[in-house]
Formats: sequence, C-alpha cells, structure tokens
Amino acid sequence: MTATISLLFASRVRDVSPSTPSSQRIDTQALDELTGGAFSAHTAGERAACVRAWLQTAPAVEQMQQVYRELSVKDKGAAKLLREKLDEFKRLREQEGMAADWAQKAQALLDAAKLNVADAMAWQRDAAKAGAPLSREPLATLKTRLADRVKAIEDVQHRAQVQREAAVLLAQRIEVLSTKSWLDAQTAFESLAGDVSRWQAEAAALPGDPHWSSIDLRFAPQLEASRAQLSLVWEAFSAALAQARAAAADPAAPLPQVPVWADELRRARGLPVEAAPSPSKPRVDPETRAHATTAVREVLGRLEAEVAQGHGKASTGAANALRLALKEHGRHIDSQLDRQAHAALAAAGELEGWQRWRADQLREELVAKAEALLKRPEGQALGGRKMQESLRELRELWKQTDQGGVPNHALWKRFDEACNQAYKVVEAWLEKVRAESAEHRAKRLALIEELKAWTAAHATASGADLKAINRDLHQFAERWREAGHLSEKAFAEMQPQWKAAMQAAAAPLEVAQKLSLQSRQAMIEEATALGGAPVLRIDAVKALQQRWQAEAHAVPLDRRQEQKLWDAFRKPIDEAFARKSASREQASAAMSEHDKAVLQASQALDAANASGDAQAIRAAMSALEAVLKGAGQAPAVPAPAAPEQLAAASDEAAPVATPAQPRKPVVAVRGDDRPGMKRSEPAAPAGRARPGERRDAPRRDERRPEREGRDFGREREGPRLGDAAFRAQRDALDHAQAVLKKLAVQAHGEALTQLLAAWEQRDAGRLPTAAEIGGRVTPAVRSLWTQALAAAPSATADDTLLRLEIAAEVPTPAEQLDARRALQLQLLTRRNDPAPAQTWGQDVARVLAAAYDAGQARRLQQALKALLKR
Repeated sequence: MTATISLLFASRVRDVSPSTPSSQRIDTQALDELTGGAFSAHTAGERAACVRAWLQTAPAVEQMQQVYRELSVKDKGAAKLLREKLDEFKRLREQEGMAADWAQKAQALLDAAKLNVADAMAWQRDAAKAGAPLSREPLATLKTRLADRVKAIEDVQHRAQVQREAAVLLAQRIEVLSTKSWLDAQTAFESLAGDVSRWQAEAAALPGDPHWSSIDLRFAPQLEASRAQLSLVWEAFSAALAQARAAAADPAAPLPQVPVWADELRRARGLPVEAAPSPSKPRVDPETRAHATTAVREVLGRLEAEVAQGHGKASTGAANALRLALKEHGRHIDSQLDRQAHAALAAAGELEGWQRWRADQLREELVAKAEALLKRPEGQALGGRKMQESLRELRELWKQTDQGGVPNHALWKRFDEACNQAYKVVEAWLEKVRAESAEHRAKRLALIEELKAWTAAHATASGADLKAINRDLHQFAERWREAGHLSEKAFAEMQPQWKAAMQAAAAPLEVAQKLSLQSRQAMIEEATALGGAPVLRIDAVKALQQRWQAEAHAVPLDRRQEQKLWDAFRKPIDEAFARKSASREQASAAMSEHDKAVLQASQALDAANASGDAQAIRAAMSALEAVLKGAGQAPAVPAPAAPEQLAAASDEAAPVATPAQPRKPVVAVRGDDRPGMKRSEPAAPAGRARPGERRDAPRRDERRPEREGRDFGREREGPRLGDAAFRAQRDALDHAQAVLKKLAVQAHGEALTQLLAAWEQRDAGRLPTAAEIGGRVTPAVRSLWTQALAAAPSATADDTLLRLEIAAEVPTPAEQLDARRALQLQLLTRRNDPAPAQTWGQDVARVLAAAYDAGQARRLQQALKALLKR
C-alpha cells in the first residue's frame, strides 16, 4: 500500500508543472495520501497519530524530508516527530562512519608487531570522547581484543618484574649464606642450585613470549642485568664453596675469600684467627683540600659582604650559593672554616627574616586549601577517606609551620573553622563505616555459626556425598571472602574462629582425601606394573581405569594435585600403548601381496560405489570377497536373476553341513513336564507368524548363528590382513552396503510412482515389473493389478483403502476414523475371513479397479510404502 501511494505521489508531482497555480494543492494532496491523511486531519493529535503510523512503515528519507518541509509550516508538533526521525538517521550515518574510522585505527594497532599500551588505552579513551559506538560491533570486538592484548602485555611485564625481584632475593640468600658457616652453605647448596637453575630457565623463556616485543623498553635491560648479576654472584659463591670444601679436606689448600668461612677453617686447623684491620681515616689530597677551601672562602666572602651592606635579596642568593658549596666541598674543608660558614648563614637568615614571612605565606596557602575542600565543583566532591587524609595532611603541615615561626592566631581561627566544617563529611563517613563494619561482623558471625551447624548435621550422616561436601565448603569460603570489609583488629579476632570451624568441617573430607591419595598411589604402581609387562592386558587396563574413574568421582581432590596424579597414572599405560602401536606400524609397514590385492579390490569397489551402478557394485563386492578368501582372482559375476528364481533357489538351497560338536558333559537340570519342554518330545508348533512369513520358515534366532558363522568363517578362511588393508576393505564394504540400500530405496519409490501413474492413466503397460516392485508381490498378484487397470473404472473403494491402512498399520485421515473403527468391529465378528494383512494384494487390485482420485492415491502410496518394506 505504501509503495502504491509513493508511486501515485511521484506521478502526481511529475504531472504538475511548476507554473500551474494548483501545483501546491496537488503536492499537498499527494503528500496527504502518502502519509495516510496527516495534512487533512482536523486536530493536531490526529496529525501526530497519522505521522507516527506512517513512520512505522519505514519510508524513504527523501519522502520524510518532503513531508517535513510541507508539514513544518502547518503543524510544528507533528513535524517534530519527523525532525527527530531525520536526526536519528543522521546520527546513525555519522556513527557508522565514525565506527569505520575507529575500527580501522584499532585494526592497525592489532596488526602491528609491537603494540604500545599507551596507544591502545588512548584509542579507547579518544573513541569514547569522540562519541564512537563502542558497545556495537565491530568496535565492541576490537575493544575486547585490544583489552586482552594489553592484559597479556601487562602480564608479561609483571612476570619480568617478578623475575627481577626473585633474582634479588636469590642474591640475598647467597649473601646470607656467606655470613654463616660453610657447612650450612653446603647443606643448602643443592636447593639453592635448583632455585637458580629454575630462575634461569624461567628468565630464558620470557623473551620467547609473543608479547615480549610490546613490553616497556626498560624491562628487557633490567632482566638482562639481573641475569648477569645473579650469574656472577652464583659463580663466585660456587667457587668459594668448592674452595672451602677443598680446604677442609686438605690442610695445605688455600682458604676461601669469604672471611667467615676462612676463620672457621682456621679454627678447625688450630690456627689463630686474624684480627680485622681497623679502618684508617682516608687521607685527602692536598690539592683537593686547597681547591675546596678556595671555593668555600670565595662564596663565604661574598655572603659576608652582602650581610654587612644589608642587601636582603642579594644575601639570599649568596646564602643559597654557600649552601651548595658546603654540600659539594663540606667534607674536604677544616672544622674552623665550616663553623665560620654556618655562622654566616645564620646571620643571613636573621637579616632577611624569612622565617616569619615564609610561615605566614604558608599559613595563607593552608587556609585557602582548607576552605576549598567544601567548594569543589559539582560531581568532584571528596569522599570520606580522601577528606580525612586531606585534613590530616593539612593539620600536619600547620604544625610544621608553627614550629618554624611565630603563631598567627587570626589565620589559625580561619583554618580551624574550615577544617571543622569539612570534618562533618568525615563524621558522616565514619558513622557509615561503623554501621557497615557492625553489619559485616554480624554477618561473619552468623556464617561461622551456620558452618558449625552444617558440620554437626553432616557429622552424623553416613555415606555422604564427598563432592557435595567439597562444593559446600568452597561456597562457605567464597561467602567468607565476600562478607564485607572489617578492620584489622576485628578481622584478626574472627579469623582464628573461622579457621577452627573450617578445619572441623573439612576433617572428614581430608581423611577421605588421604585414603583416596593412598589408593591412587597404589593404582599408579599397578598401572606401572601393567605398562611394564611384556604383554599388555587390555581387560586389566580397562578395569583399572574404571576403578580410577570411580575413585575420582567419589572423592574430589585439588585440581592441580588430581591432574598430576592422573598424568602419573596414565603415563605408563600411554607408553605401553605407544609401544604396541609402534610394533603394529612396523609389522604393517611390510605389506604382503595379499594386502595389496585386497587394497586394489577395495579401490575398485570404491570406484563402483561412486558410479552408482548396483550390478557393478555387486560384482566388485564379489571380487573383493574372493580376494579376501585368498582365491586371487574374482569369479565371474552372473547376471541378476528374477526375484522368483532367487526365491526358489533360496528355498531349494541345501543346508550347510555343521561340524561335529564335542560331547557335552552331563549336567543335572531341573525337570519340566510342560509340553515341548522334555527332550524326548518335539517342541510345540510356533505361534502365528508375522505377516508375509511362512509358518514353517526357520526362526530369526535360528538363522542368526548360521549367518554369524558364515561371516566369521569368511574372515578365518583367508590370510590375516594388515591394518591398512583391513580398514580399506571394511570401509569399502560398509559404503557399498549403504549405496545398495540407497539404490533400493530409490527404486522402491520409483516403482510406487510408476504404479500410481499407471492407475491415473489406466495404462497396464506402465505397471512396474515384479522385480521392480519387490519380492513381496507375486506374479499372480501383479496379474490381478494388470487386469484391474485394463478394465473400466468401477465404484469407489473406500472400505478397501481402510483394509489396506489396517494391514499397513498407517494412520487414516480424520474424516475416515469412524469408518475405520466400524470396519475393525466388523472384522472382529468375521473370525473365519482372512485378515487384511493376508489379502492386501487383492485389496490393491480393487483400489486400482476404481476411478483415480488424488487423495486416495496418497493413501494408497502410504500403505504400499509400509507393506512392501516388510
């Protein structure tokens, strides 16, 4: 409807010339039809309703602009809806363009080999500031990818810092050991060597991380310096310890360079311990002393001259210069010159009076900061903790200022008043913190009591689910962590209570875990024994794995510990299976001539499967079976015989000779006098057979052993196949069976289609043959069908169709359900009449003799589809 109105609107606009006086009226009329009467509505509410209804049809932007231009003159309120919709389209276009630009920038950052963390964070900040839609795709995915990569880079940097700190700690351990006895150092040498080797391995693995190139430039040199320093310290420590061991074994060997170890070895040898030389005061070079004295005297003379003349500003600069000179040369000058310089600095300070002036200036700044605490911009007010820290810092600075000058009571009054006003925020925050702390304390106490009650409830329960217990304990621990903040003192009081309650609750689980750990260690040893055996027992391995799974399901352990135990358990079994697979591969590597022939026959069968020719597939299957039996050449495949001939041949086939069975021992059995149960009496005749089966036919369970024996005999007749040849022939035969089944289904469907077409056209020549229909239809039944099609159409066959649906056990249309029930009741009263399942062939002939009907054809097709498959 909207498209029709749009075309009408466009045609009217084209038909009207701009010079026509009524063009404006016609344009308005076209727009009114387009918008559903928005221009002809009498009230503003009706016009707004028409505009809203028209906007829900998603009109084009050009049409909305035209309607807005015309409607904005008449009704500003209704035109506002159009203006908002146009603005929304404009914003969407701008956001799409903006999203494309920022997505391109983000993709460039991700594609770069080295990602700067600052650039990634700046991208998100700048994109949000620019108004880019970060919550929509593709920016949402790019933002997540950038965040993940930044997190990975920061993780690598953190690992580098950890390695650096670990190197420092290792060096400190080595230094501490060098201050103790060399015997203690020798005892800790192996563990320390392992730690150093582990650190070196982890430090060497860091540069191989894919994000190593993106970390900050300072981390790589720091890690390299830590590696070099630790290597140097460790080599020196190892050499000194080796020298100490040699000196302890041989009195003539030199002593190590470590003073503590050398003194210990001297005492062991009975030698006196050498006294450490007293440090002598270092001598100062006369030239250095003269240079320092000259520099200080020059600056000192200038300061004394400025103080004598009363120049305040100049004396300040001279005093600063003297302080720098004393800082640089103070250790090289004598004490008299040092006292003279400090006296000059004191005189300069008294001259300028800087303490009082500077103190008042600092107090003014502190008063301004205190008053500004409550005058911050909206949305930037300080919280309670930040306000408390700020007030504490301001008061400390005020105390320091009072220590250096005369107090100023006026400024103090202003400062104290401003601090008291700001402290009201702190008081409100403290009150809130106290309430929350009391609530959190009560919550934690209730949690402890709940845990104790849970422990008491589960202490008496026998055969409890350990996994549920472990899950409940984890939930209790999680609730304790999320129970809220407490002060350090309150937390220190409650933490022992929680640990005691938690240990009491976890005691049964810990006992079960300990027993389970012992059981798993025993199973690991058993798995090691099975894996090391010369012959791998698959049944024992399966039983052992089932025991392990049962133990793992029954008793939960820590995830890492359980994974380590599982790896230790499966390692010997995997190694045994790997050895077995390797031996099989070695055995199958040398392929025999028989395997090659089987492979060629399997490939030929695959080619026949691909062609879709049933006769070629059967011929290829016969050739493959002949090769499998070891005949070498496949026998000639005879032409397919008719179904009647095949059925006769199957009925006349001679029974397979059964091998002589060994005599079974006599076993006492309970007597049974029921008919057919005695061994001397023949079995009772079988019950009613399934529709379509002969009553004297062998039972399914009696035929199965012969078939299975034939299949197994086929595998035993030929030589043993290799793995590749066995898999190839098995897959080819399975595929061939599937293709033959598919072709049979297709042929069955085509036969039904031909049968329905022959019925529709009353053409007996188009009736499919008995071979195409299947073995369920005898030639006599097909001749009945042919006669029915050749004759003139008779009356309808509704009851006959119902008999067919009863025989096929398929559903009946809803309008025929009453008739079907009535027919079933009639059949119950006719006990001597044949059942529908026995006369369905004649019933189909009656249906074909009737006139063709599409609905009856569908019902006939469904019934025959089920009957012909039986």
